[in-house]
Amino acid sequence: MTSSDRSRAAGQLGPVYEQPLNERMRTFLRLDFLYHQTLFHEEREDAWSTRAAMSSLLEILAITARGDIRSEVLKDLERQMTVMHDYTTRPGVDTARLKAVLNNLGRLRTELNSVGALFMQRLRDSEFLNSIKHRSTIPGGTCEFDLPDYRHWLDQPFADRARAFGDWMSTIRPLCDAVTELLWLTREAARPRTEVATAGNFQIAFDRENPCQLLRIALPAGTQLFPEISGSHHRCSIRFLTWNDVNSRPVQTTEDVQFQLTVCT
Repeated sequence: MTSSDRSRAAGQLGPVYEQPLNERMRTFLRLDFLYHQTLFHEEREDAWSTRAAMSSLLEILAITARGDIRSEVLKDLERQMTVMHDYTTRPGVDTARLKAVLNNLGRLRTELNSVGALFMQRLRDSEFLNSIKHRSTIPGGTCEFDLPDYRHWLDQPFADRARAFGDWMSTIRPLCDAVTELLWLTREAARPRTEVATAGNFQIAFDRENPCQLLRIALPAGTQLFPEISGSHHRCSIRFLTWNDVNSRPVQTTEDVQFQLTVCT
């Protein structure tokens, strides 16, 4: 067990901040965020939670309308499967766990392949979803007087709403489950190291031959500090700011800050 593992196990580490360093990773993180937000709200029976789940679902549809995300995910699944196969010849590898990961990647690839390139079209053609999407661009545009049919549906028993929502989720699930797995593998493949930001500043340059995709920063539990990250997949600058309250601007700390840095390639 590494020192960072021992610290986390002892409960000494708190929030983890992530910074994507390419457009693909930004899209994956946003999709994963919206997917889990949808899953959280769709399980709750009140109409307000259903509204929140609907809002997240529509944002997923908006993100997936830009470019061919399905092809990107399939390419990444293939890449990860190649990496995992390479581990089968290495000594000391947990073969049972490796086999489980490979089987899961294969299942996700098969499911995403089987839905076809136009798998989202059914949701994009839905008049009901489109009416809500169009009104959602207006502040308060989904009020009951704007969308009486939406209000009527929200008044239906939770079982009926859950059935409809489950049908919509079955369409996006192959893509979103694959993205969640790819993010997990990206995070698990890297190991954290302890770094110190002198006077709250830290600079890092990345290997151009093996560009970084995702930066992860873990701080001690209970800290009033948070990182502000700027840069690209070549180099990054990190400033640690002190949180005061919602009525005052955060200020950069002048103290040295110890943190855990994970560079995910």
